[in-house]
Amino acid sequence: MTHDLVTTLRPLLTAEASAEAHATGTEPGDLEQAVWVRLLEHLETQGPPLDPPGWLRRAVRSESRRSRRTTRLERPYDTEPVADDAPTPEQLTLAAARRRAVRDAVRRLPGRCPSLLAALLSPKDLTYREIAGELGISQGSLGPERSRCLGCLRRLLTPEVAARRGRG
Repeated sequence: MTHDLVTTLRPLLTAEASAEAHATGTEPGDLEQAVWVRLLEHLETQGPPLDPPGWLRRAVRSESRRSRRTTRLERPYDTEPVADDAPTPEQLTLAAARRRAVRDAVRRLPGRCPSLLAALLSPKDLTYREIAGELGISQGSLGPERSRCLGCLRRLLTPEVAARRGRG
């Protein structure tokens, strides 16, 4: 029954919404969607309308008026709203604690991992060739060494991160 009603009313709703949408300043699809929702609500509470095409025309006009009222009442901002992207004191404290935990974990890494990670994270933005020369290792072994060091760092940080998170 509902499928037949939708199939029957779809072309009429498309035409009516297209005709009314321009006057309301809305998209025809938005108007159609609002009427479909209204139809579903009507079907749930009162059953199918006695005169579906007449009901649909009235519903489109009603939704169109509602849309015009809403548009009339809405006012744009005089200026763009300012996004408050400034971190809160709590966020700053947590970020500092995370940086401290990472620095402490890097210091506990084995072998030349601390110096390798320090070189990789250097503000000088060193190339692999420069890092390899600075550490006295071949450039080809830098990638595998970096991978091994990051794996160690990940294992060191996992218990700390897991312990700090609240459950539930």
